[in-house]
Amino acid sequence: MSVAVIKLGVGNTASVLFALERLGARAVLTDDPDVVKESERVILPGVGAASYASRVLRERGLDVALRAFTRPLLGVCLGQQLLYEWSEEGGAEGLGRMAGKVTALPNSRDWPSPHMGWSRLQNLREHPLLEGVATDAYVYFVHAYACPVDARSIATASYGRTFAAASAEGNAFGCQFHPERSGAVGARVLVNFLAAPC
Repeated sequence: MSVAVIKLGVGNTASVLFALERLGARAVLTDDPDVVKESERVILPGVGAASYASRVLRERGLDVALRAFTRPLLGVCLGQQLLYEWSEEGGAEGLGRMAGKVTALPNSRDWPSPHMGWSRLQNLREHPLLEGVATDAYVYFVHAYACPVDARSIATASYGRTFAAASAEGNAFGCQFHPERSGAVGARVLVNFLAAPC
């Protein structure tokens, strides 16, 4: 199985590649739209500024390739946010694979931003991406912005407010948490993604 991991120049792509390797997937780090088009799966990871990542996608023609990609696509952390239409972080334009806007988490004495650490998932409904993942399972987050809770949300988490921890629209999936850093729970999410039908 070929998995293209999108190279944005930011984020923890090495951790994603190692996690996929442990699961027996053949992964390649790429910023070539033609490689994306030919891949069986695509993962869009990211840690950093939405405006920068959005610009890189446009400059390299990856935005067009990812909008047109019809096989399973997983956005991780910033990658999930880029699946939406727009982010208030720098007014960044997203891919529009999911409707809605990404907004800032609260930043207060009780809830300092960014949200860094382990938080519980709250599964909202059954979905193949979360098969075998218990509600209340702990996963690892690092983020200051978050996606809306709506019909696409399959799990939520809370940090100052409730946000979409995992979302799905057709064959596009998003995880605000880092499955590659979330132990056995995260590995199960990646296994489920790799098993998603094309």
